[in-house]
Amino acid sequence: MALNVDSYGHLADTEAWSEEVASALAGGAGIDLAADHWRVLAAVRDFHRDTGVAPSMRPLVKLVRERVGPEIGSSIALMRLFPPDKMRGGSARLVALIAGLPVPENCL
Repeated sequence: MALNVDSYGHLADTEAWSEEVASALAGGAGIDLAADHWRVLAAVRDFHRDTGVAPSMRPLVKLVRERVGPEIGSSIALMRLFPPDKMRGGSARLVALIAGLPVPENCL
């Protein structure tokens, strides 16, 4: 699947996102998306649609805790779901990448 991405590997057009695109992006990061991943991605995409912001880690934790639940709304739980790595950065950046959003501020 050929994707139009920016210099950071994030989708150049957030409207080009789909579940198929998310699965491809996640697969590139070694992640097989499960129900909890999809819940986080939906919350982040809704937040971005409403605010125009891709949240960095602290706001992401708060957002997930409020919209998804406390069992996933911690930095440890999010790091387990979206493990940070040197190529893709931290968990918030990986969530944004898979959700088809721009790089969050403070994550470059």
